[in-house]
Amino acid sequence: MKRFLPVVLAALLLAGCSTPAPPATAPVETAAPTPTPSPTPTVRPTATVDVPRTAATAAPVAASDPPAGVAIEALGIDVPIVPVGVDGTGFMEIPEDPAIGGWYRFGPEPSTGAGNTVIAAHIDSPDYPIGPFASLRDAPEGAEVRVTSAAGVESRWAVETVTYYAKTDLDTDMLFARTGPASLVLVTCGGEFDASTGHYRDNVVLVATPMS
Repeated sequence: MKRFLPVVLAALLLAGCSTPAPPATAPVETAAPTPTPSPTPTVRPTATVDVPRTAATAAPVAASDPPAGVAIEALGIDVPIVPVGVDGTGFMEIPEDPAIGGWYRFGPEPSTGAGNTVIAAHIDSPDYPIGPFASLRDAPEGAEVRVTSAAGVESRWAVETVTYYAKTDLDTDMLFARTGPASLVLVTCGGEFDASTGHYRDNVVLVATPMS
């Protein structure tokens, strides 16, 4: 599959980065939104795509063995993973520390066998060093990604594509798909830093598929 690489790589700046929003469900006129509480006080929600607030009431996929760590040896990435949900406005939460990834707990886990397992992390932060996911943009096609579950079960994935998306163009329905072939999706920020908003303009999306 064709890989899409950025034309220009902006300098990494110590500032917060935004993250993609979870997929919208069909709006429910009679139901008020119910925010999902943050699993840890260190999680800072940030939003980039306006979606119906009913996204916050999406029924979670039952987790039997959630991911606890992800590693890409070729990039020197080895980070712990914590489950995250959505905030009161319907956007995905991200751990404040860029050295920690957040698994979208309303979507599939690696052992589900279908749909996208989405893990996101900030590229940097005013309070922390540049994070490991800053290297996602350099992932070579075919590189091995290892995900370790909470029970210690390891799954192996191969990098298929690395794509830069303008945050206004990111297809969240595709990104957070719960059906279709199993994929591991790692997300961070990239591209040009917008000083007026304090966020990067793009998302870097790495897609990996199961290794046989």
